[in-house]
Amino acid sequence: MQLAASGAVVSAIPLQAAATTPQSAKRLVNQVVDDINAIISSGKSEAEMMDDFEQIFIDYADVNTIARYAFGVEGRSASAQQMRDFTVAFQRYISTKYGRRFREFIGGRVVVQDAKPVKSFFEVSTTAYLQGSGPFEVTFLVTDRSGEEKFFNMFIEGLNMLSSERTEIGAKLDRRGGDIDAMIADLRSLG
Repeated sequence: MQLAASGAVVSAIPLQAAATTPQSAKRLVNQVVDDINAIISSGKSEAEMMDDFEQIFIDYADVNTIARYAFGVEGRSASAQQMRDFTVAFQRYISTKYGRRFREFIGGRVVVQDAKPVKSFFEVSTTAYLQGSGPFEVTFLVTDRSGEEKFFNMFIEGLNMLSSERTEIGAKLDRRGGDIDAMIADLRSLG
């Protein structure tokens, strides 16, 4: 995993107190993993599962921080209403995108390994064991700077969610000639 990249990401996010303890950060990630496992073994339709994945994102992720970071510098020119609209559309988009990825975990399991302090947050390492493939690492970055312990980034097989989404949102804005409302409409159509 490349934590050097996460250092740049973290420096762009307002810093406050770190999550209370490594144990509480692990507990949060265990709850996320348990909820994901419950959804993928529920037998629900894909649409219902995507709704449930969105609720996980709302419950356990620092949605506002993630959305602001993903919007990037262009977000500074957004009106307050555009930022609210973007956050709601992004929340659904990211939940659907990663929810589809988590569906690959059906029949597998995720084991929370360890939590360690890094700067002003905790890094919680997990190992995913999927049917028909070798184990791989999923890492969550957890802090309580929003007033509650939440994860604000995750790495799947070393892929940095925040950096990837910032690049993706920037590309969507470029395709729309910088038109924020058109990019938000595109996100809504993907979620």
